[in-house]
Amino acid sequence: MQEQTDTISTGIAAPLPPYLEGVNPAQREAIETLEGPLLVLAGAGTGKTRVLTARLAHILSTRSAWPSEILAVTFTNKAAREMKERVAGLIGEAVEGIWLGTFHAIAVRLLRRHGECVGLERNFTILDTDDQLRLLKQLLEAENIDPKRCPPRLLAAAIDRWKNAAKTPEKLSAAEAQSVAEGRGKDLYAAYQARLKALNACDFGDLLLHCVTIFTEHADILAEYQRRFRYILVDEYQDTNVVQYLWLRLLAREHGNICCVGDDDQSIYGWRGAEVGNILRFEKDFPGARIIRLEQNYRSTAHILAAADGIIAHNDGRLGKTLWTDTGEGEKVAVHGVWDGDEEARLVGELIEQRQRAGCPLNEMAILVRAGFQTRAFEERLLVIGLPYRMIGGRKFYERAEIRDATAYLRVIVQPADDLAFERIVNTPKRGLGDATLRLVHHLARKGGIPLTAAARNLVETDELRPRARSSLRKLLDDFDRWRRLAGELPHTELAEMVLDESGYTAMWQADRSPEAAGRLENLKELIRAMEGFENLQGFMEHVALATEGEDGDDEDRISIMTLHGAKGLEFDTVFLPGWEEGLFPHQRALDETGNAGLEEERRLAYVGITRARRHCHILFAANRRIYNQWQASIPSRFIDELPPEHIELQRRGGMNAGFHGGGSTAAPWRSSVSASRQEEKGGEGEYKAGMRVFHQKFGYGLIRQRDGNRLDIDFDKAGRKKVIDSFVEPA
Repeated sequence: MQEQTDTISTGIAAPLPPYLEGVNPAQREAIETLEGPLLVLAGAGTGKTRVLTARLAHILSTRSAWPSEILAVTFTNKAAREMKERVAGLIGEAVEGIWLGTFHAIAVRLLRRHGECVGLERNFTILDTDDQLRLLKQLLEAENIDPKRCPPRLLAAAIDRWKNAAKTPEKLSAAEAQSVAEGRGKDLYAAYQARLKALNACDFGDLLLHCVTIFTEHADILAEYQRRFRYILVDEYQDTNVVQYLWLRLLAREHGNICCVGDDDQSIYGWRGAEVGNILRFEKDFPGARIIRLEQNYRSTAHILAAADGIIAHNDGRLGKTLWTDTGEGEKVAVHGVWDGDEEARLVGELIEQRQRAGCPLNEMAILVRAGFQTRAFEERLLVIGLPYRMIGGRKFYERAEIRDATAYLRVIVQPADDLAFERIVNTPKRGLGDATLRLVHHLARKGGIPLTAAARNLVETDELRPRARSSLRKLLDDFDRWRRLAGELPHTELAEMVLDESGYTAMWQADRSPEAAGRLENLKELIRAMEGFENLQGFMEHVALATEGEDGDDEDRISIMTLHGAKGLEFDTVFLPGWEEGLFPHQRALDETGNAGLEEERRLAYVGITRARRHCHILFAANRRIYNQWQASIPSRFIDELPPEHIELQRRGGMNAGFHGGGSTAAPWRSSVSASRQEEKGGEGEYKAGMRVFHQKFGYGLIRQRDGNRLDIDFDKAGRKKVIDSFVEPA
């Protein structure tokens, strides 16, 4: 640690300013290096926020710039508020005049001044998601495009993706335009932008895109802000997308005084447009740039850091750094092999109780999952053993919209007079039963004092309803009658699958192309899995009702459950990382869609998960997962294979010993079997060629059409054309 005083020319030691007290040498260098481009590679737990706020305080305290000459960009409003409060605390006075805020907030401020350059008046409106979807639906109707064939959400997602990539309609490639709305993506995008202009409105994607357009086409305006912003600071640079990157480059091009703080090893938002390449090419974009690595970690023990470093070192796309700590070795990372998902949940519950008895508050423990459907087993186990929990960044399993919809169907089967459940799903999915139809049903029910289903049954026998609505409502009532009869004949899990399929609910989400749709389908599968533990439908519905009872205030000591993506920026004394199996983590969808880039992002997600732990980290994998009444054997994640053996300790449960080869308690005994399994799957380098028949565990049998490195284009017999990694297929 450096001396806490500076020596001035007289030889008298002067006290350091408050913002430099207690900083390490690398942090101080990052704080005091003001001129020229600077990239601060800040590893997990290395004091990134402290450096950023201290740097701001240093600029102001040394009078290097007026507040109005500083641009500081964050990714959340909360981060902006905290930064402003911290700087005020460091310099002892309120900070006014800094351009401090999120990308979008600063872009709005610029557009209010210069919006006329892109056809906007000062009082322009910013559309929210609902307004955007309504406008796109109007455009599709005007163009006679069936919204079922081109859902507005799909078109909105494509437009947002293009705007994040800084592409206006005229910049779209032919392939991009052809990929949406049956080849009419470009025309619809242009029509949407014209409609926004006519409404004096823009959406969130426009805010930065319009700024880039103004700066590109109006050199005088760009020069004004290049002169104004003498210092630019950017937080979480690894999460920037293309349009944010271009906006920053334009502003910093003149003086080059840009400081970007980030961690290439924590870039985990590629699915929403973040480009890890922005941080990787910083030196190329800003010649003469300095890179300062913050590697001293103040959060985790040495074993935890070494385990995380061991995994992330397998990524090629990184600038490289090695975290270290002087807080001691601590406990090794515990790796638990269990038989199935239920045992995984039981073991986590036991470990939580052990830590609680050792004096660790529940608030200092977290379960971090890769996919939302995983939370169900842990939620139910915690309810059984009476431990309170909170869901962070999402709803509890039985409170999610798709689960409430599915259970509403089942509630009507069990209790036909359940008006709330019937009202929820009567037009979900869409059946042409609009507000007018529902008003008639409600009116008749109130007048006769009868349930909605009884009122609906009376209405379909009259001419009160239009023929289409009458037919749709009659079919739904007939379906409920048939499902109710089958409830006494079929297992309740089979009945639930039948209801979801025949009602069109599953198909509705299969047709949805939004990023959330795949997760909702996984949750519906997990719902069926949850029903297996109950004798009948009535028993399961009682369980759901009890599981969704109200709870006390959020200030209670509770375990946190969240996804790995939602855990970034948080830290806990003890972290549980379940589900480390191939196909789940790394997630098969990431591998199929983006190949090696997807694998590297999944590996960064593993790194983020491990580095959330301060003292105790538990990684779990199951030998079997039961999905849709079928047992599926699982292969431990390749990330387990990448953990340094000297920093982990294997904890084996029950019959797991027989499932894996090897011995010894210090080395991972599954390593040889996992590696051998993958080699067997791959069948040798270069074996898979066009024309070969192969088998994939998820998609079944198919014919290879093309090979590109380790990626295969395969026409599967039932699943259609898919891109997969060669290590996940085997010769048929």
